[in-house]
Amino acid sequence: MFCLDGLTAVVVGAGGGIGAEVAAGLAAFGATVICADLDPAAAKTVAAGVAGAHAVGLDAVDPDAVAAALEATGTPDLLVTTIGTNVRKRIADYTPDEVRRVIDVNLVGTVNLLRTYGTAMAERGRGSIVAFSSVRALTVEPGQGVYAATKAGVIQLMRTAAAELGPSGVRCNVVAPGVVETPLTEQIRSVPEWYDAYARKSALGRWAQPAELVGAVVYLASAASSFVTGSVLYVDGGWTAVDGRYEPPR
Repeated sequence: MFCLDGLTAVVVGAGGGIGAEVAAGLAAFGATVICADLDPAAAKTVAAGVAGAHAVGLDAVDPDAVAAALEATGTPDLLVTTIGTNVRKRIADYTPDEVRRVIDVNLVGTVNLLRTYGTAMAERGRGSIVAFSSVRALTVEPGQGVYAATKAGVIQLMRTAAAELGPSGVRCNVVAPGVVETPLTEQIRSVPEWYDAYARKSALGRWAQPAELVGAVVYLASAASSFVTGSVLYVDGGWTAVDGRYEPPR
């Protein structure tokens, strides 16, 4: 049920972190993978370590660049987008450019990929699209406002895409990680108190490794999830299930 033999996959954001692990994981289950990234050199480096993979440059914020990438990759069976950026500031401290940057990457980039690749998949009559959101779509803290809003927006975009593209045979789902040890979280991980506090927040008491997100993507890509669309799969170590870690006395 989880075999991806004969399928092609475009992984956007494959130049590092979760995207690189997803690219390797999909290939391990039989898919032919195209590593796409804003940094073409990083994409090539990852592709060189993945059997049968190759790389393309892709700036998801630029609709013309997304259209050019589709020309280069062809219409895949699977599209995974792991792109995302964050500026950790309180709302009052954000500059207009910082607001636009987070919205552009997280929301506009997702829209561009859905418009271009989703339309191509629908015209062909099949496909699976997986986008990455975050636990911040549900739970927030000071300094996460704009990021949280965009990650909630990703979920609603993908739900809408599921409704619009479903009749054409295209499934659209979301993976929402908790805290993962990636370059995006380096600012947090470099502060021991912050790192430990986040580890204690989950039911498992630790951070995730990027490779631990691969299984969710393989599931949503494969025949095992053939009747799953418009869904959000939280891979968060129980973060959204646990309201604090205090255990009252018995």
